[in-house]
Amino acid sequence: MAEADKPLLIKRYASRRLYNTETSDYVTLEDIAGFIRSGRDVQIVDLKSGDDLTRQYLLQIIAEHESRGESVLPLDVLTDLVRSYTTQAQSVVPQFLAMSFDMLRESQSKMLDNLSALQTPMKGVPGFEAIQRQQEAFLKSMLPGWQGPVGGPASADPPPAQPPAGKEDLDQIKAQLAALEAHLAKLTR
Repeated sequence: MAEADKPLLIKRYASRRLYNTETSDYVTLEDIAGFIRSGRDVQIVDLKSGDDLTRQYLLQIIAEHESRGESVLPLDVLTDLVRSYTTQAQSVVPQFLAMSFDMLRESQSKMLDNLSALQTPMKGVPGFEAIQRQQEAFLKSMLPGWQGPVGGPASADPPPAQPPAGKEDLDQIKAQLAALEAHLAKLTR
């Protein structure tokens, strides 16, 4: 497995300092957040006990960003998360959140694929490269962890083309989401 594919191992010393095992230096929570934003997975372990502390530190990073006014999670979502820890919804929430983020990533990927397909006929237009660089800078700022160039070279085995989602697909997704919300509402009562 390549180094970049493995999670970056961070060790927490008894002094609570965090040590990057790849670069042999100490890091801060903001450094760790930067690694994650750049697309790298991290694993934080206690040096003495070997306990995995990753979840604890990721929650701390989120809490610090939220407390600085960099709110991503609406108040009602935070409230529902707190409630889910004391109800039967606790078993459904992790799967729901994972599915929601998977859908978000898939939508971002489809958007990038669609942009790439639109650019192919424009490659000969003067100034196209400058527009493409601006678009890439915009996407990097809007899509954390985004790595590749828009309209970059195609891989040897491109993914099979999928038909665009129609109104029926959208209606089906909306119905599934409504059913899931109704199920969660029943569990939280």
